[in-house]
Amino acid sequence: MASSLTKDSPGQGTPAGGKTFFGHPRGLATLFMTEMWERFSFYGMRALLTIYLLSGGPDGSGIREGGLAFNAATATAIYSIYMAMVYLLAMPGGWLADRVWGPRKTVAIAATVIMLGHLSLAGPGQGFFFAGLALVAIGSGLLKANISTMVGHLYDGPNDPRRDGGFTIFYIGINVGAFLAPLIIGTVGESHNWHLGFGLAAVGMGLGLLQFLLGTKHLSPESNKVPTPLSAEERNSWLRKGLTWLIIAAVFYSVVSFTGHFTLNWAMIPLGVLGIVIPAAVLFRIKRDKELSGDDQSKVSAYIWFFIAAAAFWMIYDQGGSTVQAFGTTKTSGELFGLSFPSTWFQSLNPIFVMALAPVFAWLWLWLNRKGKEPSTILKFAAGLFLIGVSFFFFLLPLAIATDGTKVSPMWVLGIYFIQTIGELCLSPVGLSLTTKMAPLKYASQMMGIWFLANTAGDSVTSLLAIGGVDMSGSRAVLVEAILAALAGFAIYMYRKQVRARMGEIH
Repeated sequence: MASSLTKDSPGQGTPAGGKTFFGHPRGLATLFMTEMWERFSFYGMRALLTIYLLSGGPDGSGIREGGLAFNAATATAIYSIYMAMVYLLAMPGGWLADRVWGPRKTVAIAATVIMLGHLSLAGPGQGFFFAGLALVAIGSGLLKANISTMVGHLYDGPNDPRRDGGFTIFYIGINVGAFLAPLIIGTVGESHNWHLGFGLAAVGMGLGLLQFLLGTKHLSPESNKVPTPLSAEERNSWLRKGLTWLIIAAVFYSVVSFTGHFTLNWAMIPLGVLGIVIPAAVLFRIKRDKELSGDDQSKVSAYIWFFIAAAAFWMIYDQGGSTVQAFGTTKTSGELFGLSFPSTWFQSLNPIFVMALAPVFAWLWLWLNRKGKEPSTILKFAAGLFLIGVSFFFFLLPLAIATDGTKVSPMWVLGIYFIQTIGELCLSPVGLSLTTKMAPLKYASQMMGIWFLANTAGDSVTSLLAIGGVDMSGSRAVLVEAILAALAGFAIYMYRKQVRARMGEIH
């Protein structure tokens, strides 16, 4: 990275006459590396999570022993709850930065919590495992909400011509970390030692934290400020509320545990329900706000439909780390063109597809725009939803082949991830842009957190279905999900005029 630092005009994160990072403020290098190492640790652990949960259990055929021996339904539920909480906790993470610590301190605390979480995962037994999973979820939520904000602080306002390029470089860091993690952490954990793999994730986050602390001098002073600090009265009120709920939860679960009734479902079901109720309550509160104009109310109504569609999309997409990964480990040949590889390598496919295809899609939309043929936001969204359904129709084929115990070609799994990535590139960037455009001014900052709640809602539905006994890796569930997603995409297309009418001037 050092060779890329050149003399240039300063930004907010670069002192006058100082070095820049590919022509961008020097602080971008600090945030790039922090995010890269955080994603390295996150995706490395994610690649191991499902197969570690299955290892030694009734559905863990072909997986090295030493894991937690859960069945497929429980493993899917745990994985989905974990993913749901990562996205749900992004909202309180943003609130803590805005009201208590400021973005810079929040990110430092988040990285420390994540590192401790991975160290706990490296310990033996279920106690260390679930404590570590909770810490990683909390830390990831704290960091996710704030590190992107700090990238924005490096530039001279929203009209700085380098701003979009800076976020593009930052996005590359995310995908580099996500690509390398399964190849390194996944290989060590799956092929040699589970706990050493989780320990490597802790080392990765530790490196990210170290270089973040060393590089804070290059960040914008804005990142060290608390935008709207809590008053003493507000702080005391929140502390009372937090302690009250903590005591209630502690007493309740102590009684359940001491009476011998506690099972994992006592933790997973409430979290799954909260993952659906909280997004619904937040949207309902905004919709009921009487201060919003009629135009804003109409946009919120349209946005709710996009939110529901996005939740359906992420419900299927995030199973790439659970049901699809489990299939890739237990039902797929670990050899291609004569080369053997660990099944965790499948988790590197999405980031490499994103890095290869994102520039192509960016060029395609501009090319179509110049010809006056660029699809509308609604059509892109419908295409993304339809494609995620197609990916599960495609999944049905290797599922059928593997019913007699046949190990299928890895190309089937590669095909699933490829189709899902195309769907992601149609829906995810469009959804982020749509959220900023359709957000009422009063809720401009909160709406980005609300967009992430679509992941929470989708993953929570998956967890509750798995807890309820639905075989999420079975052909019937995969078929139903594929049909519903494809129909939802088709419905958005068919009712595009009605939805567009509610979007006002946004097209």
